Amino acid sequence: MGKHQKRIAAPRSWRIERKTAYWTVKPRPGPHPGDRSMPLLLIVRDMLKLADNSKEAKRILHEGNILVDGKQRKDHKFPVGIFDILSIPAIGANYMVLLDKKGKLSLVALGAEEASRKLCRVNNKTVIKGGVIQLNMYDGRNLLPSNGLGEEIKTHDSIMISFESNEILQRFAYKEGSKVMVIGGKHSAQTGEIEEIRIVRSPGSNVVKIKPLDGGDSFETIDDYVFVVGEDKIAIPGFENS
Repeated sequence: MGKHQKRIAAPRSWRIERKTAYWTVKPRPGPHPGDRSMPLLLIVRDMLKLADNSKEAKRILHEGNILVDGKQRKDHKFPVGIFDILSIPAIGANYMVLLDKKGKLSLVALGAEEASRKLCRVNNKTVIKGGVIQLNMYDGRNLLPSNGLGEEIKTHDSIMISFESNEILQRFAYKEGSKVMVIGGKHSAQTGEIEEIRIVRSPGSNVVKIKPLDGGDSFETIDDYVFVVGEDKIAIPGFENS
């Protein structure tokens, strides 16, 4: 039954009814982990309410009406994850996928200009033929930065990318004082400021100490769960600094 997904056992981050049916859509393997993404059909039908059933949702997708990160996506099982930009040109609607305070995937409305760019995290850097540095991003894309930026940008930094030119518009460093969002673990969806980055000299993950922006006690999480969203202030819509 590996090709199927029981609705009751779906990731808790999915914003769907659990007991209205037995099965739901299982996402294809893609750039995002299963608990941080959702099949495109469920977003169109259950979150945006653009269709009453799967047949109508598939028709909307097959007609090329939905863009994810500026590209037409017709596969109803395509996984849409955190910080992906969803656009519907026919009605002039744009959304960013984020986690809400309860750890559920949610949609934040964007303006046209905000929807023309995307915040990505650098998960790794590799050197390809000719000694060129390639950035391997959180959402599966690979980027060849120009103007020597490849040397400056570090792993776990975040960058703002333009869909039209594929150029880097801004860089947000992974450092003490930067604003971050937690995207996994029991502190999922919390925003805060990095107080300390503790390097672990073992196969284990590095530990990041974070001070919540809304006050309260500092907490620790692993670096894989930390996503830089700004330096002096949060650079994504839908969140305000306290």
